[in-house]
Amino acid sequence: MIWPRISWTLTPKAKRKVSILGLLLLVVVMVVSSNWFWKFLYPYQHEEIIQQAANTYGIDPLMIAALINVESKFKTENVSHVGAVGLMQLMPETAAWVAEQSGTAYTGPGELADPTVNIRLGSWYLSYLNKQFKGNWVAVVAAYNGGEGRVNRWMSNGEWDGQLDTSDKIPVGETRHYVQRVFFNYEKYKKLYAP
Repeated sequence: MIWPRISWTLTPKAKRKVSILGLLLLVVVMVVSSNWFWKFLYPYQHEEIIQQAANTYGIDPLMIAALINVESKFKTENVSHVGAVGLMQLMPETAAWVAEQSGTAYTGPGELADPTVNIRLGSWYLSYLNKQFKGNWVAVVAAYNGGEGRVNRWMSNGEWDGQLDTSDKIPVGETRHYVQRVFFNYEKYKKLYAP
């Protein structure tokens, strides 16, 4: 059998389109493979404040950064639909409780837009949860979003074992997705910023 010859000659207009498409593809590949693109998606702002809080409370600074990125995308003035405020999206009642427990000077919700105050209080709270959950950071992150009592209940009645690989069993969808997003972000932050 004889195959017909196919001619692949392109018109000048088609050649231009192919060239432009090729250049666009090259630009996209270069952008996606560059570090600055990923650092744009996973910023690390307020690094000095985060590092200081991490050192004070014994927390990985990249975990704090990942949590902030998920909570607020590093927007200091963020207020959620339920009233959580600032970088680490602290509820005013939680912030007041943390300030009282930690002996931190705190005058009220107006201060939560201040990165230093917000990160200090949020990091203390993470440290507190870390002690409550005996170093299980998956449970810590779940409790930061869903509440300490709720996570304790899930784990004690066998609904969830507190592990990342079983996070799909977390009964509340918002908390389930939150945990998965924070740990996805945490892996990205480690790749981009770990020494």
